[in-house]
Amino acid sequence: MMNALLRALPQPPDYAWNWAALAALPGMGTIFDDMARTHQHLAWHGEDDVLTHTRMVCGELAALPGFRALEEGPRNALALAVLLHDLGKPRTTRLEDGVLTSPRHGPVGAQLARALLWTEYGCCGAPEAQRFREAVCLLIRHHTLPLHLFERANAETYARKVASAGLLAPYFTLESLCLLGEADVRGRIAGDTAERLERVGLSRELAAEAGCRTGPYPFRSAVTARALFAGGSVWADQELFDDTWGEVVLLCGLPGTGKDTWIAAHYPGLPMVCLDDIRERLGVRPTDDQGRVAQAAREQARALLRQRQPFIWNATSLTGQRSREIDLFESYGARVRVVYLETPWEENLRRNAQRSRRVPEAVIGSMLSRLEPPLPWEARQVDWVCV
Repeated sequence: MMNALLRALPQPPDYAWNWAALAALPGMGTIFDDMARTHQHLAWHGEDDVLTHTRMVCGELAALPGFRALEEGPRNALALAVLLHDLGKPRTTRLEDGVLTSPRHGPVGAQLARALLWTEYGCCGAPEAQRFREAVCLLIRHHTLPLHLFERANAETYARKVASAGLLAPYFTLESLCLLGEADVRGRIAGDTAERLERVGLSRELAAEAGCRTGPYPFRSAVTARALFAGGSVWADQELFDDTWGEVVLLCGLPGTGKDTWIAAHYPGLPMVCLDDIRERLGVRPTDDQGRVAQAAREQARALLRQRQPFIWNATSLTGQRSREIDLFESYGARVRVVYLETPWEENLRRNAQRSRRVPEAVIGSMLSRLEPPLPWEARQVDWVCV
């Protein structure tokens, strides 16, 4: 099914979109219908509905020389991201003070796209599928950034932070993001097109000056990168001394992914803080309030950290809230490695069904809709592993 989706995207020599084929694919017809019913503020989108805008943006993208110059993988990732860049608008559009607005439609659209590609198109559980899918989701999540990047405080650092995602998802670059931004500006009816194109150009220049327009910034060391992204007062080209005493491994992944099996194979005998074990000991169900479980887990972790004892943190840790644990571990001087585990969807469900602590399939689906795989800036080392 994924091959059918890719074939409908613009390909050389004519770079034409096959809209009929796209509409016939799983989920796409409903997406297009929802987009067609979602209106936008006419001052910024004289074309009105999201579907009309999307088709205009897709046409503009296909005509850009920069898009046509891309190799097949990054070109397909960018095309799919442009097709779905406003996927979040039907969910987020509302009327505020008489103005139609769509707050956070980028992050919401990225999560919707991830779930769609994962469950309907099997784009999961294999390294290339994982890298491709997350490049698409990153482009959707950040697609408005080229309009504002150069205005941000510490803009160069932020550009390097966002660009670091390319270490794990190489098809994601700030140049591709700027191509998306340019097509997005051109593919609408408004009076500020020239001004917005200039803004995209300024962000592209800033990314180039920051050394991260076409790929991640080449830091001297992971120690420096982590210190900078954590808000430290360091220069990007410094080579800092590693003063950590040992490693804490934070695992994340959906239930049924195989975290316990992976731990047994790679870290046998290492102490572990397991939220499932704590939940069982306290008699707390997964659907109950998890406050007591989290508190007990953090106290167990603190005891190990005070002893400078490396250990495994075994939990789903599906969203950016895992930063609370990472900050805790680092505050005690530990070096943190985040390992994100992923497996094919059907295999995930099969493994879960065989677990003694089986999680309802609907709950796993809900968890997938909130999933945010970890990115390189979150810890000293971040790995994506397919199992």
